[in-house]
Amino acid sequence: MTRRAVVFAYHNVGARCLRVLLAGGVEVALVVTHEDDPNETIWFDSVATVAAEHGIETITPGPAEVASLEQRVAALAPDFVFSFYYRLMLPTRLLGLAPRGAFNMHGSLLPRYRGRAPVNWAVLHGEGETGATLHEMVEKPDAGAIVAQTAVPILPDDTAHQVFEKVTVAAEITLWRALPGLLDGSAPRLPNDLAAGSYFGGRRPDDGRLDFSQSAQRVYDLIRAVAPPYPGAFADIATSAGVRRVIVARARLTPLPPALAGRTDLPAGFLLVDNALLAVCGDGRAIAIHELRTPDGERIDRDAAHALFPSFRT
Repeated sequence: MTRRAVVFAYHNVGARCLRVLLAGGVEVALVVTHEDDPNETIWFDSVATVAAEHGIETITPGPAEVASLEQRVAALAPDFVFSFYYRLMLPTRLLGLAPRGAFNMHGSLLPRYRGRAPVNWAVLHGEGETGATLHEMVEKPDAGAIVAQTAVPILPDDTAHQVFEKVTVAAEITLWRALPGLLDGSAPRLPNDLAAGSYFGGRRPDDGRLDFSQSAQRVYDLIRAVAPPYPGAFADIATSAGVRRVIVARARLTPLPPALAGRTDLPAGFLLVDNALLAVCGDGRAIAIHELRTPDGERIDRDAAHALFPSFRT
């Protein structure tokens, strides 16, 4: 018997998981997604495009309209409701319209990193592992029983974008493995112990401000967590023409040059050492800056960097 679903989805995870449902024989009666924000860098796949390729009706309601979808979803009589990186909470009454359950795909190993931007938070906190979790949706975010999850490594130099690509594949694998059990009713419901986990809110571009008085590892983790295509870690530099903002697009932890090792008089911040741009941090360690950008995304070349930062020759 073919099962029917209404799917709320966005982003790469949404596009991949929608394809998994279709490959698994699920009839997707309606896709609910978002209009792309013209102020956001759209680097990810389009759920609407995937739905159009398969002739699936797609709607893009605003936040106030989602609550009024109950009658429309009820008329479709879905067996399931799925949410794959959809950015709005779904009303509890809407979840109850799916007799075989309402399920969400979350980008962490629940119960850790519930809430918004889980991949970015995991990288920011220096985690060595994260993943994707399929769980039941309940009134509280990311609090329902766990159906399945798949872990992926976070390597020491991975950016959040690189980790998100892994999490997207993990989400596809998780849903693919769990789908037969969902369809025949045998899928497990495992405890989601919120007391053993953590919750984090959304992040804003201003949260990317660098504080070089912190340890090099902490600074580097922030750079990795918000590196492009995310807004980027930034610092404001005082120049003769005023304050100029620079974005650290690529960097790597590095030892201080031997001639500088052990010195306590180095100011925390950017420093050109033998034409190499470093960021000296509060613990006396350094970060090699491989690419700087302007807020508009233009690369800052070496000549411009020489005009911006103090220089030191060993």
